[in-house]
Amino acid sequence: MVASRKLGPYELVAPLAEGGMAEIFVARRAGIGGFEKQVALKVIHPNLGSDPAFVRMLVEEAKISVLLQHANIVQTYDLGCVDEEYYIAMELIDGVDLFKLLRKASDKNLDFPFEIAAFIAHEVALGLDYAHRRTDDQGRPLNIIHRDVSPQNVLVSRDGAIKIVDFGIAKASLRAEQTEAGVIKGKYYYMSPEQALGQPLDPRTDVFSTGILLYEMLVGQMLYLDD
Repeated sequence: MVASRKLGPYELVAPLAEGGMAEIFVARRAGIGGFEKQVALKVIHPNLGSDPAFVRMLVEEAKISVLLQHANIVQTYDLGCVDEEYYIAMELIDGVDLFKLLRKASDKNLDFPFEIAAFIAHEVALGLDYAHRRTDDQGRPLNIIHRDVSPQNVLVSRDGAIKIVDFGIAKASLRAEQTEAGVIKGKYYYMSPEQALGQPLDPRTDVFSTGILLYEMLVGQMLYLDD
């Protein structure tokens, strides 16, 4: 448990997850008359806050994510910085990611129910289709491609909602800098062949990755296995 502390208008309540670039906390923001809202706060590691390239990537992630208002995509509320400590405030989901569900089923030697697997894949596809079709206020395509559709980035809430998270490496027209040809981003086990080869991508790469998710849920093992 982290000691409660303030970051801008948010009070960090408890840790949720930690990665190489950021920590995610349960946080709350208080308002007048006892109003309170809980969020998931993605806090960038302090040593990265002084890296202009990383800060630019973070800002672009927030700019893309805040445009995506869909039932199957985790909503982004806010981007802020306090003393070079950057954060993104996001919708807090009461649940677990698909990776943990698959691991639990494997540990208990349980088959993943077909109906649930089909439902999760369907909901992920709906969220991705929305992102792929998203346009700006002039009706111009934003050309958003997630590029990291994987079990870790699909959240399953306790009430059955399916949410895609982490557009941090998404490709989009509004990015100031596009990924150079041949540069590979994402998790290899869930990539399309084109993505793994560093070739130009379109939304079909996300569809391919969703198919791998469905395969893994139904078969109970990863599509690509190490020798």
